[in-house]
Amino acid sequence: MCYIGTVMCCRHMRYNHCFETDPADPICEDYRDMQKILNQRRDRNTDRYAVTNFLLTALFPLFIVCMAELNQDKYPSKLILFCAERPSVMIFNVLMAALIFGMLLLLFKRGWRAMAVQSFVYMLLSVIELFKFGTNGNHLLLSDMKLANSLKSISSFAYIQITPQLITYLLVVAVYVVAAFWFNPRQRLKLSRRLISAGVCLATFAAIVAVPGVSSTVYGLFDVDTSEADNTFQLNEKFNNNSFLAFFVQTTSEGLANRLREPEGYDPDAIQTMLGGDVDQTGQNGKEQPNVIVVMSEAFADFRPVAKQLGLQTNAYKQFDTIGTEGYKGTAVVPTFASFTVRTEFELLFGLPVRSLNDPNMPQQLMEDRPQPTLARYYKENGYATAYVHPFLSTFYNREEVYSNFGFDTMLFEDDFTVDVNYYGAYIDDETVFNQILKLVQDTDQPLYLHTTTMQNHQPYNKGEDPDAEFDNYLTWIARTGDSLRAFTNALKKLDEPTIVLFVGDHFPSLKGEDSVYDQLGINGDNCQVLYEQSYYLWSNYKLDYSGVPDTELSAFYLPYVVMDLAQIPRDSYLQRMHDKMQSLPVYATNYDPDGARDSMLDMLTYDRICGEDLSGQELIEKTEPETTD
Repeated sequence: MCYIGTVMCCRHMRYNHCFETDPADPICEDYRDMQKILNQRRDRNTDRYAVTNFLLTALFPLFIVCMAELNQDKYPSKLILFCAERPSVMIFNVLMAALIFGMLLLLFKRGWRAMAVQSFVYMLLSVIELFKFGTNGNHLLLSDMKLANSLKSISSFAYIQITPQLITYLLVVAVYVVAAFWFNPRQRLKLSRRLISAGVCLATFAAIVAVPGVSSTVYGLFDVDTSEADNTFQLNEKFNNNSFLAFFVQTTSEGLANRLREPEGYDPDAIQTMLGGDVDQTGQNGKEQPNVIVVMSEAFADFRPVAKQLGLQTNAYKQFDTIGTEGYKGTAVVPTFASFTVRTEFELLFGLPVRSLNDPNMPQQLMEDRPQPTLARYYKENGYATAYVHPFLSTFYNREEVYSNFGFDTMLFEDDFTVDVNYYGAYIDDETVFNQILKLVQDTDQPLYLHTTTMQNHQPYNKGEDPDAEFDNYLTWIARTGDSLRAFTNALKKLDEPTIVLFVGDHFPSLKGEDSVYDQLGINGDNCQVLYEQSYYLWSNYKLDYSGVPDTELSAFYLPYVVMDLAQIPRDSYLQRMHDKMQSLPVYATNYDPDGARDSMLDMLTYDRICGEDLSGQELIEKTEPETTD
């Protein structure tokens, strides 16, 4: 057996090198003969099976659309029902697939090659959609492709399940392509005509996707759902109305049409006018200089206000209630649900609304590669050391590279911890994070401003399909966070350093299943605003007056200004204007108040600092960015 295998391996190697080594080799001649015979048979099949080739070519767009959709619906009955209820959308899907296939067929000439390329792309997108929705309950958008360089990080928590249905559908597609390879349909037009025709197909497809006037007309003609979806639940409803392919195409059109543009009237004079006016320095003497610790807790959420119908009885929040009694408990409005932690993180680091950037999933992707006017720099200006701690991969969301512009003196990721590291589930636990923070506080001579984004409570919450077990696991983890937070505050009480702690969750957790907690609560696109409300906690190890904290709901981007006031950080004109806006417009979030009017001041200042010339933050950057020598 070994000998035979060796001979076969050698023959294979000789086949691969026939035309490079010894063309006269008998084995090479045999290989060329077999290849010639195969090609001759396939060439004969082109004409001999003309009807078969016509059907293979004509039916391919319908076939690949059906396979991509079946991969989402799991069973044919659901697809048949969709076709019956939304036939025009299905026709739209097939026509869009036909445009792509026509272009590929004209370019590649051989039918099987065009089918192979389109099948690979369509099924890859379909599989990514399947796994993404299974991971966090959100559907695939074109903007998600920006996470391609974070695949290693995503794979550590992604819900990837290779089912018999998935394997079956992929095999069926492969068989179709192999059949096309054998029967060999091909395009016989001259090169010039093929290129012109391919260009027409591409231009038509691009116009439908990227030209608003064309998009709206075509989508209206085929009854594609183009309704505004301001939250995850509305997007899910839109997905069900449009199917996978139409949803992906339409949301791509929507994203292109709504991409961020320079605000009307943006110029230095407009910025100067906005920042004009008096600055109130009452109580902002900068003498106290307490440590400021901002804890953004992964997936923390208090379900008690929304889960009465579940009969929820739990002690998971006991320690949080204690901390709220000792300090202050309020309600923050966060800009995301179940995923895209960096949306809330952006608001807490910059004190700016995601809405003003047209609600991107990853606002950091819009930033210019330059020193950024983060709130950390205000602390640096006032004599603080600054630190960022995240117990996960530095490459996820490209944090290490992007955040290096944020003004942090120290950045620690999972491989940088200097304390004993313990895991709870798949991730470094919160106790380890708090121990690391304590060490940084103790080792830093200056007052410390620190932001941490935790990981302990990140999905997945179980390995099964039982949503009740999933929810129970989640509450167990939350209770553990509460215990760790309480131990942390008790340790801070023993330190002879005044310290303020802000604790807030980034978003509600992703809890899935056909009978998920959110389904049991009757949550839909019209009543899901409550899932964007997060309890936040302010606590200090010294006597602190919380009477100045607004007693209404606040967008998360205002919380840093609340903390800065408590820490007595002196205000400049920018901080004053943001404080004034907090009083007049306490919530500015699309998903929470989709009908609320846009605010020109917030939009212009956000654009200026993130994408524009940074006219409002230049002085801050100059004061806090170390000089570099050539």
